[in-house]
Amino acid sequence: MGRCGKETAGQVISFVGLVGVAVTCGIPMWRVTSYIGANIVTGQIVWDGLWMNCIMQSTGQMQCKINDSVMRLTRDLQAARALVIISLVFGFIGFIISFIGAKCTSCLKQDHSKANVVIISGCLIILAAVLVLVPVCWSAVITITDFQDPTTIETQRREIGASIYIGWASAALLLIGGIILTTSCPPQRPLYNPQYTYPGYPPAYTPVYAAPSSRAYTPTGSYYPNKPYTQPPPTYAAGRYI
Repeated sequence: MGRCGKETAGQVISFVGLVGVAVTCGIPMWRVTSYIGANIVTGQIVWDGLWMNCIMQSTGQMQCKINDSVMRLTRDLQAARALVIISLVFGFIGFIISFIGAKCTSCLKQDHSKANVVIISGCLIILAAVLVLVPVCWSAVITITDFQDPTTIETQRREIGASIYIGWASAALLLIGGIILTTSCPPQRPLYNPQYTYPGYPPAYTPVYAAPSSRAYTPTGSYYPNKPYTQPPPTYAAGRYI
């Protein structure tokens, strides 16, 4: 799979994880209580969420009440409100940034700049996964601890709701998507290319050729270099030295 395919896969997985985080934040199913009285008529199901609580009667009627005050929530749900919202913000920013540094887009010209942007988006998505994983695990631990406590009243025993499972799955998808984005395109610094010529370097050397001159050489001063004669030396008669 090439770089473009990895980026697309990471973006799709991260988007599905963001949708799961939004569902986890919205639906009131962090804790579920099923209570059946002496007869089936008195049975009811209580759903606790971050923003509202719902009660469903055995007759099919459902009543929901919005949590106006944060102080009425338990400590884990109070922290879950803030952490899940921050997770959505970071995940959304990372998802948008991933398109800026994608290889198939032309927002940035240099490849190493695109790689850095994609890595930053992947880190933000991984951070969003951690932020949603913390409140989900915290709420699950408190729910299980209260359920196993023998002093807890039967009507107040809570069980893990669907939002917890959706949160776990969403955190896993965000982690996978963020890891794929961070490893899809490692930054590569431009290496030295011997074919690339820097301005003024190396200096251009051109052979200089000068045609031989036909003018007779006239020495100056007392220095006479060895220079071949332009004309052959005169011939001497052999009988003169006999």
